[in-house]
Amino acid sequence: MTVSETCERPEWVVEAYRHCERVVREEARNFGYGIRLMPAPKRRAMSAIYAFARGVDDIGDGPEPACVRMDLLDRARGRLETVQEVLWRRADSRALEGHPVLTALADAAGRYPIPLDAFAELIDGCESDVRGAAYETFDDLLRYCQQVAGTVGRLSLGVFGYDGRQRAEGLADSLGVAFQLTNILRDVREDRLAGRVYLPAEDLDRFGCTLELDETGEFVDPASRLHDLVAFQAERARAWYAEGLRLLPLLDRRSAACTAAMAGIYRRLLERIAESPALALTSRVSLPTWQKAVVAARALTGVER
Repeated sequence: MTVSETCERPEWVVEAYRHCERVVREEARNFGYGIRLMPAPKRRAMSAIYAFARGVDDIGDGPEPACVRMDLLDRARGRLETVQEVLWRRADSRALEGHPVLTALADAAGRYPIPLDAFAELIDGCESDVRGAAYETFDDLLRYCQQVAGTVGRLSLGVFGYDGRQRAEGLADSLGVAFQLTNILRDVREDRLAGRVYLPAEDLDRFGCTLELDETGEFVDPASRLHDLVAFQAERARAWYAEGLRLLPLLDRRSAACTAAMAGIYRRLLERIAESPALALTSRVSLPTWQKAVVAARALTGVER
């Protein structure tokens, strides 16, 4: 922060933002490259959004028993309502002191039109994870993707600013769906080991797959069927990227660069999975750090569009 910006905010708010930016540096392996391209005030606001979303997501994926995680998610919902009440009453954010993520989020939402209600949808989606929800059709899965990823796109738009609200929100939702479909493909085996299956049952039936595991943790389905299943899901994700990336012209240069960097990294991850389905079905695929940095640099110059 600059000296003038530090003077504008109480010390506990300054430190709250620093905490959120540390969360981004340490936890945001992909999104962090885009967030870093934003101007400092918007970067801090995006960090606050990410930190709260990450906390909710970590609860949903945590090792605790389901009843404990449901209680923790309910508490997260209560904390969100506390932030909203502070904003509604125009109360001093000192009421949130000791809760750095909430403090930063309240300050950010007081400066930008961040639709905090979208976090409630994210919590709904994580509750579905904890309950072990199954997805019979793609429409069922689509709603889940909109809850856990489309919401983050809509929250980000509050910081970005944009032309044409309804169109921008729909495109941000589509891009979030593309990200989540990529995550699902990346984590097929990891999720299955945890007892979760996100791929729609109708797609498994279509390709004759069960996603059952043997005693060594390997899929028992024939490799050719699994590869065809992955190829089908990858093509579906590509279509959602094509739709979602129509958002870029509606954003200012730095916001478009942020979005393009995130999308570029995830699209490359998707293509790596599509090119090597066997690798994706036996390990967690990721991109090397240098490649992510190149994508971010290209996004800032406008090449990655």
